[in-house]
Amino acid sequence: MSIRIHNFMGRLGWELQKRVPNLSANTYLKLQFASRRKSQKNYIDFFYQTEEAPHPLVVNLETINRCNSTCAFCTANKHAEKRPYKRMEDELFYKIIDQLRDWNYKGHLTLYGNNEPWLDTRIVEFHKYCREQLPDCFIFMSTNGLLLDIEKVKAITPYVNQLIINNYCLDMKLHKNVKEVYDYVKAHPEEFSNVDILIQIRYMEAVLTNRAGSSPNKKNTTKIITETCLMPFTDMFIFPDGRMGICCCDNFEVTTLADLNTTPLKEAWNSEEYKRVRNLIKDGRQNYPFCKYCDFIDAGLRMDAVDDCINNSGTMRGARQSLFAKK
Repeated sequence: MSIRIHNFMGRLGWELQKRVPNLSANTYLKLQFASRRKSQKNYIDFFYQTEEAPHPLVVNLETINRCNSTCAFCTANKHAEKRPYKRMEDELFYKIIDQLRDWNYKGHLTLYGNNEPWLDTRIVEFHKYCREQLPDCFIFMSTNGLLLDIEKVKAITPYVNQLIINNYCLDMKLHKNVKEVYDYVKAHPEEFSNVDILIQIRYMEAVLTNRAGSSPNKKNTTKIITETCLMPFTDMFIFPDGRMGICCCDNFEVTTLADLNTTPLKEAWNSEEYKRVRNLIKDGRQNYPFCKYCDFIDAGLRMDAVDDCINNSGTMRGARQSLFAKK
């Protein structure tokens, strides 16, 4: 595999985000909602047709709830942060990974949520354990790259299938340290033949989604969203204290669908609260108070992954490769 640089729609997309941020964001979201309705309905139907809830497509395990960036669209930025500091206990982390192994989980796994994974000094050790226990998982790391250097890239890439570097900036240029990483990997491809490294140039002041009405630069407490959402059906989101929240839009960690300190992971995914939330959201976000103003739609969740999962009778054979790894 190789290192790649991606910038959504190039210079045109960059200028649209800068000059007409709300128009470009809302137009994009309307198109995404329209194009995904059929696949979303098909997956929800498939989910309810199975005797036991299918495995999540993605497990998001946040080991520390802090970020070091200042992205304008995110409540986890270091100027907007309101969460009490939390760092997952080692024992809890290893217990969760062991339970994923025993559950025969083969989907996507990321030790990331609303945070910067490199702020956790255990992150390489944790990824190593995940790779040992979950050899068939598609493990990916998403980082803002601010703490990244060549040695860190060398340390983490043996244990991940994909390294995503979100280069947040205002000038459409790579940060100096990210450019050094890019140049090194390009010059030494043999060292990184088993990993896909993707650098995404992102506009730091972009207007994206309102994140359940909480985004610092796109608040919404009036417009009710009637679209359904797949996140409770596809994503398991684990806070550092072991509680399972509804999704990454719960920036302030106020939802609890289960607690992995007291409930085994498989049972937690099938908890009565999870079932209640899914039954409400399948017919529209307006039915669940936390979600009713939320216009979030996961740009990484490709609908062909959902289709592949259905076509393969709930296995991850197709979905594992198409969820994030599409070129």
